[in-house]
Amino acid sequence: MSDPYYVPTGAAGHLVPQIMPFRKRLQDKGFTFSLTYKAEGMGNINGGIRRGMDYVHEFTLQMNFDLGKMSRSLDGWTVHTLVMNRAGREISHDLVGDYYVNLMEVYGLSGHVVAHLVDFYAEKKAFNNRLDVAFGRMSLTHVFATSPLICSFMVTCSAPVALKVDPGFAVYPKATWGARARFRPTRDTAIQVGAYEVQPLADGPSGWAWASENATGLMLPAEFTWEPYLTRNKLPGHYVLGYAHDTTRYPDALGTKPSYLVAQAGRERSAPMDMFWFESDQMIYRKGGPGQMAGGYLMAGYIHNTPHVASISDQAYGGISFNGLIPGRTTDRLGILYSWYHVSDRKRAGQTIAQDAGLSLGSQVTGPQTDSHVIEAYYGIDTCPGLLIQPEFQYMIRPGETGHIPDAAVVGLKVIASL
Repeated sequence: MSDPYYVPTGAAGHLVPQIMPFRKRLQDKGFTFSLTYKAEGMGNINGGIRRGMDYVHEFTLQMNFDLGKMSRSLDGWTVHTLVMNRAGREISHDLVGDYYVNLMEVYGLSGHVVAHLVDFYAEKKAFNNRLDVAFGRMSLTHVFATSPLICSFMVTCSAPVALKVDPGFAVYPKATWGARARFRPTRDTAIQVGAYEVQPLADGPSGWAWASENATGLMLPAEFTWEPYLTRNKLPGHYVLGYAHDTTRYPDALGTKPSYLVAQAGRERSAPMDMFWFESDQMIYRKGGPGQMAGGYLMAGYIHNTPHVASISDQAYGGISFNGLIPGRTTDRLGILYSWYHVSDRKRAGQTIAQDAGLSLGSQVTGPQTDSHVIEAYYGIDTCPGLLIQPEFQYMIRPGETGHIPDAAVVGLKVIASL
């Protein structure tokens, strides 16, 4: 359960090592904390709606309480809390013209409040850490459908886009009430299941106003992970197969249309949503450096949502993630990822019916939508302990999932600093 692979990536070390003795004293008493600043500045240099630049930032304060160090009777128990502040504007909406794919990671779901509550949950580990149970307020994507390699890319952090746009999938920093259990029957396998309350993503934007949230159903995710060590060099791989059922009944993606426009009037119906995902990465060479992630990885994945009620029904991605390509820079990392997004055929059919009848598709849609593609490349520079600087390039093909907006080229910089 303490596998570092499942810890979100960020700046290694601390910018202020002078307080390490103070940190150590607190840790010995059961309290740890981290204060992180993350900023992203991205500019559209070609295509899209117009040229320009957007900026977003995030401050996070994470605090963990090891109750076992505070009282022997609570051995194995930990309480996790996380508060954040986010602000800024998103380049996808402002300049590129896409409303499904956020090209910047640090945007949305934070309510633009001074202190957004993300995490407040308890965790219990038992049986030599083979069993891990947690309950409270948390995001699904802390443990489901995510990985540090996925989250090293801005577009797919903290989960693939096809899951992030699902209304019932509580994606970080959106938190909800829930519980999950993770069990390792063998060294190389893990099974986890959960149950989470579903509310609309826009409900409770501050994270504190729990009474204002309107529950619409229950999200029931399950995930199987296989983590083999392949070849004589024991190269680690991670293969994840997941499924989730959302009991909320969502409106038909066909939309509401006058009966004379629909061949089978009255057949429009609401339905729950099912989500399937397969995510994989495999090390293909090992490079000297700390941790099992020091090396080169191949990545691939596929996500499918119920087309009857989903906007994005399918996503596929593939990429590479290498570190140590430049001699002497063993902790720097290069990543390249290609992603394909497919709009539900049901949704496209509804848009086609509306367009043929002369009805408006809305201010954000320029025509019946089909698919789009994003290519992202970054080079993460481990500048000094506690500071990561990451130049970014993204190219979006068919923004808005139509051919009406020119393909967009976006460049920028991501900075992560840890106190």
